[in-house]
Amino acid sequence: MPSPARTGRALTAMPILWRHPSRFLCVCLLPLLYGCVSPVALHRAVSAYDDAITSAVSRQLLTNIARAHHHQPIHFTGVSNVAATFDFRFSAGATPALGGLAGQVLMPIFGGSVAENPTISIVPIEGEEFTRRLLTPFQQGKLMLLLRQRFDIDLLLRLMAQEVLVQELGSVATYRNRPSDAVGYEMFRKVVLHLSAIQDQNRLYAEPLNLEHSWVLPAASVSAEGFQALEKEFSVRYDRQDDAFTLHRKRQGPILITNYDPGMLSGTERAQLAEEAKGWDVHDVAFDIRPDGAGGEWPMRGVFRLRSFHAIISFLGRSLGDEPEYAVGKDPRTPPVIDDENPAATMEFVVEDAVPPDADLSIRSHGRYYALHARGAHARWNRDAFQMLYLLFQMTVTDLPRTGVPSITIAK
Repeated sequence: MPSPARTGRALTAMPILWRHPSRFLCVCLLPLLYGCVSPVALHRAVSAYDDAITSAVSRQLLTNIARAHHHQPIHFTGVSNVAATFDFRFSAGATPALGGLAGQVLMPIFGGSVAENPTISIVPIEGEEFTRRLLTPFQQGKLMLLLRQRFDIDLLLRLMAQEVLVQELGSVATYRNRPSDAVGYEMFRKVVLHLSAIQDQNRLYAEPLNLEHSWVLPAASVSAEGFQALEKEFSVRYDRQDDAFTLHRKRQGPILITNYDPGMLSGTERAQLAEEAKGWDVHDVAFDIRPDGAGGEWPMRGVFRLRSFHAIISFLGRSLGDEPEYAVGKDPRTPPVIDDENPAATMEFVVEDAVPPDADLSIRSHGRYYALHARGAHARWNRDAFQMLYLLFQMTVTDLPRTGVPSITIAK
């Protein structure tokens, strides 16, 4: 039990807050206010940095299209690191009210500040590895990945494919996706639009071809240990009459675009396709449109040859001047296309002397303003095309180095 004297001193030292409930409540809420402001500031900062980095990449894509338009080298710079620190400071006090009895009424005073100190590291994207990826044609798996995101196949192929090789009467004809080659360009456009019409009916398949291989080994050549190893990799069947083992193995082959379910193919047809697949390149995408399926009025077989990201930027740059795209109608054998969607340009841009009104994004280059044409009947198409270009760039660029490389550092 404390002594009466000590108890009295403790009571005398109690703050005046107890006698002023409003001031006491404000001071008690101060830590809660601090805790609420910190996450809010952090969330806003993360969103702001994310928007800034996305906008920077989008502007670089537009800038490089403008550079390609003027036959200048393209170049990219990336943000390798963002480190931001926040300093939250709060203060509180009390002062006599302007009116009333002095010493009886106190008014709380609050103060606070938030300081942000970001450090942004910018690294040029260059070097042999990136240049090789920039110039290497895309692999079929990347087209497949985008196709499964429900992008239009004609948009994908118009952007990613350099040419189409079509089997015609025992020979192969090549049609280039380049407006300066009128015959090749118009046939290319008709082929991809035909596939799009089949896609509109939800009857287009794009799946890896399942290939099956088999080998025959004399039983005497396989030891017990070797047999156990084979069982892990192959399906093994013993033929007593020939005293031999038949090994079977299935593997995933190249992508095949069809108007039928590839899983329904007979063993003979599958073996024939497997033999043809040996000549297909990893940068090619084969297609097989048969008469008994959707779009069968125009049966066709062939291969799309994909191009590199550098070739895509060059194609878009040339479309602004040297080789503008033009409208190409569908083949009479092609089924109807939903909403007759068949824009003349793979990606339409606006180039003006002043900032284009209502533009989603614009840049100034070579004395003019460049912007994506995101208004009118083909607004969705153009936005999807630019989104696809952004994704293709992300598939091309390697992971940016975080430390140990020259960089531009911006500190606020």
